[in-house]
Amino acid sequence: MSDAAGGGAKGGREAAGGRDAQLKHTGLRPGWTTGACATAATTAAYTALLTGDFPDPVTITLPKGQTPAFALAYEESQPGYATAAVVKDAGDDPDVTHGALVRATVRPLAPGAGVVFRAGPGVGTVTRAGLPLEVGEPAVNPVPRQMMREHVTRVAEQYGGSCDVEITLSVDNGEEIARSTWNPRLGIVGGLSILGTTGIVVPYSCSAWIDSIRRGVDVARAAGRTHVAGCTGSTSERTVVAEYGLPEDALLDMGDFAGAVLKYVRRHPVERLTICGGFAKLSKLAAGHMDLHSKRSQVDKGFLASLARAGGADQELAERVAGANTGLAALQLCAAAEIPLGDLVAETARDEALAVLRGAPVAVDVLCIDRAGTIVGRSTVR
Repeated sequence: MSDAAGGGAKGGREAAGGRDAQLKHTGLRPGWTTGACATAATTAAYTALLTGDFPDPVTITLPKGQTPAFALAYEESQPGYATAAVVKDAGDDPDVTHGALVRATVRPLAPGAGVVFRAGPGVGTVTRAGLPLEVGEPAVNPVPRQMMREHVTRVAEQYGGSCDVEITLSVDNGEEIARSTWNPRLGIVGGLSILGTTGIVVPYSCSAWIDSIRRGVDVARAAGRTHVAGCTGSTSERTVVAEYGLPEDALLDMGDFAGAVLKYVRRHPVERLTICGGFAKLSKLAAGHMDLHSKRSQVDKGFLASLARAGGADQELAERVAGANTGLAALQLCAAAEIPLGDLVAETARDEALAVLRGAPVAVDVLCIDRAGTIVGRSTVR
């Protein structure tokens, strides 16, 4: 594979701080998501279906414009279909899918069918509500689906094909690997999910990442920033920029380390701190967890039920929230009943953050978002 994941510094961005500088500062090698691997395999397979030749390596374009190239580990072309596969490289991240073989088989469909996704061996199927996919759908998340659609369109335009294809995705030993993930608890059966919002796996290291957070705060303070934002990922960063117009060096990629941000800002104050992240993740902060990683804290639906009750939910709704499959499902139940669970989580998370700050001169507000970056809960500034 070529092209460094995450790309190089642009116009001195590394020196200026922000997410890209934090990634560089960890010294860890990023990798590729299953969504990026599936897109590369799909692109190669559809190219071979139309031309008879597999591009190797195959180059794709990620959502932020990076253009990595993937070597093919398997290729097969038969009348009516083509299959290609790539090996997932997770970089320095201890990802259970590192080394997995991700396959895509592409078949033509009748005009007007569009792009249809199928779950092959080792890719899961959604069986419960509360995920960003309908029950019965292959566990291929929205951004990877969009990436594959876009690349099918590009290949079709280049070689005279159509955008009516079936893409069957599979992962060798995926069902076994999935037992080490949250998929079984979420009702995703039969294998892994095809995931990723940027195409890049951010490597995980407690010490390196916390050090990068501290560096981000230092850079922001040195630049005279009075308002910084701790964000759990790229989607929350985009939301904060759209909401407040913050510059890049005011953005702290806190990942799961909310406590690290709060403790460092307590000792090195700024006037205002916005915390922005997914609703489910920030519900953990609201429940008092400072490390939001799924291996160290889980969404407490009983806690969400108690917040819903405080917000006016009746006992029946509270019990449904407590039994919800995911945090998103709990949020949807409350939204249908006009119970502002998102706001309640944001307000409670803000109060937990203030408790950690212990009276430091820092005003805090919290934004909860969904997977698309839409704000589903917000607190006042206090």
